[in-house]
Amino acid sequence: MLVFGTQIHIVTFIFIVLEFMMLSFQFFYYLFRPEDKNRLWYLILLVLMLIYNITGGLFPDPKINISIALQTMIAYGSGFVMASYFPFYFYKAFDLRSLRWHAYYGVPLFLMLPYVVFFVIDYAIHGNLETDLKYGMITPFIYALVLLWVMFRAIRKQQQESRNHKKYVEEFAMYLAVSPWAALAFFGFVEESQLIEVLCTNTGIIAISSLFILKSIKKARHEYRRILKLNIEGTPPEILQENFVRYKFTKTEIEVAQFMVKGLTNKQIGELLFISEETVKKHIYNMFRKTNSKNRQTLLYKMQTLHFNIFLALFL
Repeated sequence: MLVFGTQIHIVTFIFIVLEFMMLSFQFFYYLFRPEDKNRLWYLILLVLMLIYNITGGLFPDPKINISIALQTMIAYGSGFVMASYFPFYFYKAFDLRSLRWHAYYGVPLFLMLPYVVFFVIDYAIHGNLETDLKYGMITPFIYALVLLWVMFRAIRKQQQESRNHKKYVEEFAMYLAVSPWAALAFFGFVEESQLIEVLCTNTGIIAISSLFILKSIKKARHEYRRILKLNIEGTPPEILQENFVRYKFTKTEIEVAQFMVKGLTNKQIGELLFISEETVKKHIYNMFRKTNSKNRQTLLYKMQTLHFNIFLALFL
């Protein structure tokens, strides 16, 4: 099913709309924090994917007032540029350092150079797309498989060095995000329906977007904890003591709370107080109950909050 009298499939159009919405949201968010380079690289990825979907869906079309040769060059060019950006994005966004050479040198040599030679120069001279596909996609296709293996190894190595207890979930998500990258070279080599091509290639964007959102959430939480810790450590002792009394903390709970303010873990607190980690957790649970807190951050916030009666005691 095509839309608006063009050759764009309805599924392609849905992906275009969704990616445009994500692009708009992320762009406005980036304007507030232009120092966020990860978001910038993600924005570039979305822009390239949009161009790839639009040109791949529209071109070539005799009804468009552009020469078929130029439409073909643009359509294949968007695919090559998209494929070329993937290694750079994973190198920067996921810190896969072993991809550096490929991102800066391998991609221009083995992807962009064949495109310029066969799909721009040779195609402009001879106009034989079948021949250009036959010979022009050999090097990019082989390089895509090699680079896919390099990316898989880089991801595996990074996850083995990670201390994240959810590393296997993240590793699987990264594999899922990388795999469709090879499809860009495959579909340039083998003609398939637009529906199959769009579903395969856009699967990677969905996985990448999910990873990007998760990383953004983790980063936001880390920044929130850091800011909260700075606020807590800068809280006058009088406010902390007044809140200990206000919430009727026991002596041990006060000791646990004081160590929490310093950012110590439950295990470290237990070692300093000569009690088990489970006992520390029980004291923290009791403090949750007394302060009506659902997590550690809320508890710390309430311990450093300046209540009206404390304000009077300090300044009157």
